[in-house]
Amino acid sequence: MKQILRIQTKRKTGDLSIAVLVAILVIFGTVMIFSASYYPSSQNYYNPYHYLKRQMIWLAASTFVMWFCAKVDYHFWVRLWIIVPIACAILLVLVLTSLGSEAYGSVRWIQVGPITIMPGELAKVGMILFTTGFYSRHPKWSTNFWKGVMPVVGVAGVYGGLIMMQPNMSTAFTIVLIAGGMLLVAGIKWSHVGILAGAAGVAGWAFIFLDKDGYRYNRFTSFLDPFADALGNGWQVVQSLLALGTGGLTGLGLGNSVQKNLYLPMAQNDFILAIIGEELGFIGIFCLVLVYLLLVWRGCHVAMNAADYTGMMLASGIIMMVGIQVIINIAVVTSCMPPTGIILPFISYGGNALLIFMAAMGVLINISKSSKL
Repeated sequence: MKQILRIQTKRKTGDLSIAVLVAILVIFGTVMIFSASYYPSSQNYYNPYHYLKRQMIWLAASTFVMWFCAKVDYHFWVRLWIIVPIACAILLVLVLTSLGSEAYGSVRWIQVGPITIMPGELAKVGMILFTTGFYSRHPKWSTNFWKGVMPVVGVAGVYGGLIMMQPNMSTAFTIVLIAGGMLLVAGIKWSHVGILAGAAGVAGWAFIFLDKDGYRYNRFTSFLDPFADALGNGWQVVQSLLALGTGGLTGLGLGNSVQKNLYLPMAQNDFILAIIGEELGFIGIFCLVLVYLLLVWRGCHVAMNAADYTGMMLASGIIMMVGIQVIINIAVVTSCMPPTGIILPFISYGGNALLIFMAAMGVLINISKSSKL
């Protein structure tokens, strides 16, 4: 009888630890966004609360969307495995037209009144839904290279190519990694893994080294030695390293960052981890990474105990999206990989990403409602 009650409770509430961990991250992120953006907001908008107010509006909307997605059966979203990816591809094409809005040297947004849509973020969801829906209908095709592997590779290639034209190397890289990770979960052959890894390596080399004197090549060379061009391509990474080094073990204290005072560009966005390290030190970053690890662990638990194959694939894709972005962001901020614009999930400023990640967490909670014990 107790076991039956446990199963009923599990199906009714889902994994509440996911909601708690997400709440910790977004609350902490909101505090750090305010700290990192206070001075830039005052200088650029004459209002120290400009970024905070906008983030709070997006947070309210994202919380509702997360709740809504937690209530809707996850099979509903997988039924859109063709519609959503096609819509994402159309948006990625539109962003390259006159409808695209340019900022910071890239055309990544579509302006719709006061709201900006970032198709690259939506494409991650499209990739996850397509792969989940495709293998849910053809689970045995995962061992067939042409029928089971190439369709997923093809969609990832189309998304990646369109996004690279913006240019947005980090989002394209993330989508390719999500597709690769989900292929592994689907159970493709290791020989196919080797073929895809080799092809990806050759393509990556070509993208970088055949672009001499171009955007991608300069980004890569600045990563190898950011201090060689500390006032040019290496400026952002150098300032990030200075922030982390200044923070030391315990940090300068919340709100006491120096680098956020117009030294470190996009301090509230892609490089907010550097401000966290400067103000809260290694201990602050360690605690943040620990929360992320707990969230990834719970996501893996949901995937492994999903009621069906569809839930397993969908949960795997969602938690990969979170984990991959955390790893890439940390690698960029610490100069372990070329500098590229990718946000820290739930922490960085940005409404599109926050909405998508919290919606994904709602879907993950819904999957956990029917988990096997």
